[in-house]
Amino acid sequence: MSEIKFGIEFLPTKKVSKLVDYSKLAEEAGVDYIWVTDHYNNRNVYASLSAIAYATNKVLIGTGVTNPYVINPCWTASAIATIDEISGGRSILGIGAGDKITLESIGIPWTKPLTSVREAVEIIRSLLDGETVKYEGKIFKIKGARLNFKVKRRIPIYIGAQAPKMLRLSGYMGDGVLINASHPVDFEYASKHIKEGLEERTEKPDFFDIVAYTAMSIDNDISKAIEAVKIVVAFIVGGSSPMILQRHDIDENKAEIIRNTIAKGDFGGAMQLVDDNMIEAFSVVGTPKDIINKVEELRKMGVTQVVAGSPIGPKVKDAIKLYGEVIEAFK
Repeated sequence: MSEIKFGIEFLPTKKVSKLVDYSKLAEEAGVDYIWVTDHYNNRNVYASLSAIAYATNKVLIGTGVTNPYVINPCWTASAIATIDEISGGRSILGIGAGDKITLESIGIPWTKPLTSVREAVEIIRSLLDGETVKYEGKIFKIKGARLNFKVKRRIPIYIGAQAPKMLRLSGYMGDGVLINASHPVDFEYASKHIKEGLEERTEKPDFFDIVAYTAMSIDNDISKAIEAVKIVVAFIVGGSSPMILQRHDIDENKAEIIRNTIAKGDFGGAMQLVDDNMIEAFSVVGTPKDIINKVEELRKMGVTQVVAGSPIGPKVKDAIKLYGEVIEAFK
């Protein structure tokens, strides 16, 4: 059975100084990866990663995830290469299709997500490899781009994916895949598509990181842990496709009610509609012992990294320390 690594996700909704405090605590707890989300309405992801880079020593740090729409992939390549330099060779890049509603709300069309991600990854990889890029794609037209500084290592690129074609793309050209899922059945589904992509590669990677990017809530009081995760699960249910809902036997009409309740801004009402089956399907929740058991289930499904995503727990600092107990159990 493969070794499993541990990551944690931070949302830069709070001051960067707070993010730095959390990151230092996470490194002390034994976390291997810190992923910072990239949304225009939060603190800037690369500024946040810079601060984290200066405050930590060993943990790998990166975007979880950026997208190919808001900024040009040439800019993304420069940004992540700069983070790699600042951190002493500890950067990682997570990139996905982004959120359609958010992008369109700021006037950016969400077009051809699969093609956009594929072309962006090709451009970014070439630039990081020191090449001069001339690229004539369906989305991006690059007439001649090159970084004016050398990247000293091969920065891993992870692709955020859930749908079959994006999962296959991750296997075909990524160093890993970030899957927003918490349940073994989702990884059973995903693994066959990832495998198809891996089989299409001319040069097979020595290692491909399959990441369970989970909604996690950890506390010694399980009722508090469950209450903290409900709003996150409500958003996941509201944003899930019929195919994913069916996979977990979740009533589509109830999901639609949750979606409409969130749209009205009634978050409390949405939380009340979240049931035990939804929590089981879309989160990893409980005491450290509960989390250990669920991580072991995911490891058996081929997951090689588990990321503790929002909310992490009712009290973030306490949750990070408890997460350290989970990590210790697998060392």
